[in-house]
Amino acid sequence: MTLRNINGRPSLLTVIAIIAIIGTLFLALAQSSLAASPPTGNGDYASLVQLTERFFAWKSDGNDPLNRSATQAAERLDELKTMQLQLNDMAVADWDRAKQVDYLALRAAMDQHDFMLQVSKPWERDPGFYVDRMKRLTFVDLPVSDAELTQLRTGLRSTVALVKIAKRNLKNVPTDFAALAIHNLSQPDGVGHGQPYRATPPAGVIGWYGDLLERARSSQAELVSEIESARDAVSSLYAWLLEKQPTMTAQAGVGKELLDWYLMQVKFMPYSSDDIEALGERELERTWAFYALEQHRNRNLAQLTLPKSQQEYEARIASVDRDIRKFIKTEEFMTLPDYVPDDFREIGFNVPWIERGGGPNYWEQIQYRDPSPDHWHAHIPGHKVDAIMLATNQHPIRKYFRDGGRMEGWALYLEEAPLQLGFYATRPRTRELIYNFGIFRAARTLGDIRLQRNEISIPEAVSFWRSKTPWLDANVARVDAEIYLRRPPGYGLGYTVGSFQMYKLLADRKQQLLDEFVLGEFHDQVMAAGGIPFALIRFEITGLDDEVQQFWDYQPLDEKLAELAR
Repeated sequence: MTLRNINGRPSLLTVIAIIAIIGTLFLALAQSSLAASPPTGNGDYASLVQLTERFFAWKSDGNDPLNRSATQAAERLDELKTMQLQLNDMAVADWDRAKQVDYLALRAAMDQHDFMLQVSKPWERDPGFYVDRMKRLTFVDLPVSDAELTQLRTGLRSTVALVKIAKRNLKNVPTDFAALAIHNLSQPDGVGHGQPYRATPPAGVIGWYGDLLERARSSQAELVSEIESARDAVSSLYAWLLEKQPTMTAQAGVGKELLDWYLMQVKFMPYSSDDIEALGERELERTWAFYALEQHRNRNLAQLTLPKSQQEYEARIASVDRDIRKFIKTEEFMTLPDYVPDDFREIGFNVPWIERGGGPNYWEQIQYRDPSPDHWHAHIPGHKVDAIMLATNQHPIRKYFRDGGRMEGWALYLEEAPLQLGFYATRPRTRELIYNFGIFRAARTLGDIRLQRNEISIPEAVSFWRSKTPWLDANVARVDAEIYLRRPPGYGLGYTVGSFQMYKLLADRKQQLLDEFVLGEFHDQVMAAGGIPFALIRFEITGLDDEVQQFWDYQPLDEKLAELAR
């Protein structure tokens, strides 16, 4: 094409081409703007509140594993699609930011359930979906009577029924999921948190039914036959899984395309899995580097020692609790509501005292030496206090939400933020523990991403975690694999990425307010927003819409699945 005519001016063809390019760009921008706009339907905010109540009641009604089947899942999916159609017909564009945030939160909750019904399908793919429901009833103290007796008998009958349903429903099972279930049925988990103490831990779920059976023989013989039936059913599931495991060859992860969709549309993390992998690698490098620097800084100081008794350990917790509460108040870190108990024992603590033949496990190696990192994370003002505050939330929509990235991101932020504020100035060796925790969370992020993209197996993820994390033992690593790698995508990575989103929100707000910024008021705002994803809290507090624009550019799961099927 000739760019200029003989007079040096642009040729007619050039002008036409430029106009065409500009027109194409304007059209693309217009289409992008249109695609990235909130819905302009007919429903008002009151309709959104009603739909929210209906959805969460419906979701709760469908939780009984005894009702799981392919037919039930199809019926539930049809019902969900009806609610999603109603959600799409809302006049969201006319609403203020807070109400738009509520809309997006509900949309993500529906999309998450949609993903569970169409992709994750735990009742079909994960034996642990059934095994996890079998053990807790065996912890009951005998004898029982009245309502407790009725509840126990119902639970024992349900176990027998659950085994039959598991054998009927399980297909497309990843071998790694089968291996975890087989281990849990036949072996102690080696961690024992949340279980009654036994000097010799029972051998898995089957062993716990045996434990209950022996106690019934001596204190409530009327239950023996029912417990035997439940134990035999559980044993039959174990034998069935051993027989079928060689044919269980499905992939454990959802694949890169669906993972990226889930991160954006459900988790509201505006990053691709490639982005998060790069962020996770950088965070693993950073935490290891800071761990090394802290060890050098403290090289002439005595190592932290393990307590010699439960009494000494619990005295350490009590001392830490007092120190943290004082720090929160004197440093104006945030407002602790009056309804938060003054005594930490009313709330509970995260890591119980257990004497093990092989010595403390990973969590205990850290917690026993200095409870403060985990006390910030899991107790005050972390998970325990966070949960208490969320339970008092009366917002008609947000009272339902407990987003993993928000909950775990806040808790991980509560480990390093106090370090930066000086809490650990008199606890120099504990700063090493903070970075040890950070190393493990970053390693879990990479394991989550790579497993979901079917690049590694669960044993390979566990091996990677142990190779990167000081003190990490095989039992804690395996139990964490069950927690973080069997769930829908995003829980394992939610710690590190959620904390990044929290820091981003902090940085944005400081840049907006400059000298008017007050940290305690900022933290109170974040907590008042509820348990919704950080990206939505950021939009509500700051008004910055760069991330939310990506969420308005919405692709329903059905469209994504159809695209992948082509």
